[in-house]
Amino acid sequence: MLRPRALMPEVPCRVTWRRNARARRVSLKIDPLEGCVIVTLPMRASAKSGLNLLHENAQWVTQHLRRIQPAEALSPGASVPVGDVPHEIIHAPQQRGPAVIAAGQLVVGGALEFLPRRVLDALRAEAGRRFLASATPHAAALEVRPRAIRVKDTRTRWGSCAPDGTLAFSWRLVMAPDWVLDYVVAHEVAHLRELNHSPRFWALVERLTPHHDAANAWLKREGPRLLRVGKATDA
Repeated sequence: MLRPRALMPEVPCRVTWRRNARARRVSLKIDPLEGCVIVTLPMRASAKSGLNLLHENAQWVTQHLRRIQPAEALSPGASVPVGDVPHEIIHAPQQRGPAVIAAGQLVVGGALEFLPRRVLDALRAEAGRRFLASATPHAAALEVRPRAIRVKDTRTRWGSCAPDGTLAFSWRLVMAPDWVLDYVVAHEVAHLRELNHSPRFWALVERLTPHHDAANAWLKREGPRLLRVGKATDA
């Protein structure tokens, strides 16, 4: 029987084991949000094969884990980016209403124990406003209309377009530069016309934004940092 979690001497982190009926081979990946290694095994593969893969790739795992930023708790005095601009979290107990984002600060009222949740609520609300502001002109340019725009907290996808025309985006994009957020939105809006990645689709993306390569490179490099914001401690 596989233990769901284990610590490997050669790998300085938690290792999570998963069985997958659709997996054809043993694989491993880094979970940047949890800061752990995930080993996936086909149903008939032995745990030993997973251990061997870990041993063989211990250096690769260590290198990638070192690139993951420490978890960033949301607490007074901490800094959280909004549009890639640092904003200091200020606790103002007497302030009423939602948190205010302005002038390099994120001012939060109410009891201290509720501060992390209020910060997240403010960031999600700001993300929703920015997604709508970005999607509206792109949709008009392509003469399409999203059925709805959802704000989510996904680990593996920054944005998505459902067959019914609903667009969904990770709220964490609000911490990225404006042009990165705008590219992700433009990408998903283009799917309202072409629900595929055909040459026609990419032509639409290029029509809407020039930032395809740069935005993808930024997200690959900085995305793990965004995923760590709001985690108080490593699990």
